[in-house]
Amino acid sequence: MFKRFALAFSLGLMASSALTNSVLAADRGPLQIYVSKAMQTLTVYDGDELLMTSKVSTGKPGHTTPSGIFSILEKRKYHESNIYSNAPMPFMQRLTWSGIALHEGKVPNYPASHGCVRLPNGFAKTLFSMTERGAHVIITDEPVTPQPIFAANLFVPRQPVPEGGLLSDAELRPTKIEASLKPVEVAMNEVLPRAGAAAQLVLDDEPPLRILITRRSQREQVRDVQEMLTELGFDAGATDGVLGSQTLAAIRGYKRWKSIEKDGEILSPRFIAALTTSAGRGKPLDGQIMVRQKFKPIYEAAIGIRAPEKGLGTHFIEASHVDRFKGKVEWRSVSIENHLPAPTLKRLGITEPADDVNRVTAEDALARLDIPGDVRAKIETMLSEGSSITISDSGIGPETGDGTDFITVTRKKG
Repeated sequence: MFKRFALAFSLGLMASSALTNSVLAADRGPLQIYVSKAMQTLTVYDGDELLMTSKVSTGKPGHTTPSGIFSILEKRKYHESNIYSNAPMPFMQRLTWSGIALHEGKVPNYPASHGCVRLPNGFAKTLFSMTERGAHVIITDEPVTPQPIFAANLFVPRQPVPEGGLLSDAELRPTKIEASLKPVEVAMNEVLPRAGAAAQLVLDDEPPLRILITRRSQREQVRDVQEMLTELGFDAGATDGVLGSQTLAAIRGYKRWKSIEKDGEILSPRFIAALTTSAGRGKPLDGQIMVRQKFKPIYEAAIGIRAPEKGLGTHFIEASHVDRFKGKVEWRSVSIENHLPAPTLKRLGITEPADDVNRVTAEDALARLDIPGDVRAKIETMLSEGSSITISDSGIGPETGDGTDFITVTRKKG
């Protein structure tokens, strides 16, 4: 999120920065930062309006800056690198806990850093003064531009019901998020409806949501298996999503019961189909929706993906001009190049990759999602300015953990 204030300055693109408008208005929506490694530029948008741009220097060969969807995790006016001999990093804005950041530094007309995004003197200070923790930074090879998106499956803000959210004793660890087919609730804030403009003001102050829509992982599938086996009298141990010795013994016991013990794959389609039938459940859903707020997981649930053999692609969508009482919101999106390796595609069951961003759009991906009504209602009552949605086939990556939003690292072809 960006602080809203009046700002006036004008510099050239080939200098450190440039503004399309000489004055940034005080009343603006959530801003986004885009870095293009191919162009060695950084641009700042308010919705689809370009506000300013600057040259930058990204990672040199052997120290390539990762591409993907990030957010600012930490800010320090003066910081010294704990990796590269205490090198100074003024106006540091951290993007990953593994060491990638925006910061002031030498900016030649080519990639020269050890992985960070260097900003020119002056511009680094200006950008630092504008941002707050949680602001989105999207790093790509070729430049991308946010565009308005209109899709029936996008969330629409609604007023919260009187009972609000509930606290739950369910525990979620950011690096090991998992759930059964039932939604999991954690630390949902209770927000009671209020009348008139005062209510809108209170709800507008709600921290933005970070929503990830992806495919269910093996851990979530194992958790379902553990629940079903235990319901059927096979003690699978803790419902932790781990294929431990007790869970494996329960799986073997069930397979002997159903005379499928020679099934080669532990979690084979035949085994899953038999188990869900025995437990009286329908076909497991293919998708998962996860929600974070203020860098903490608060909610997740299973959702459906139509034609799961087709890739969803990688897309970033952000909300602005949220009016809860009129039920209106504006969404803007970018689609990001992301090539998944063959083993990952096989593991995910994808036979038609979504490599071409011009062929598989965010609208296409959204149209294939089946989001249960109760899940949609829970999210829509908390939707606020700056809330964002990331759609990705590849799930939670290793950079997503304690004290982060959902970090999606993308890969270039070749």
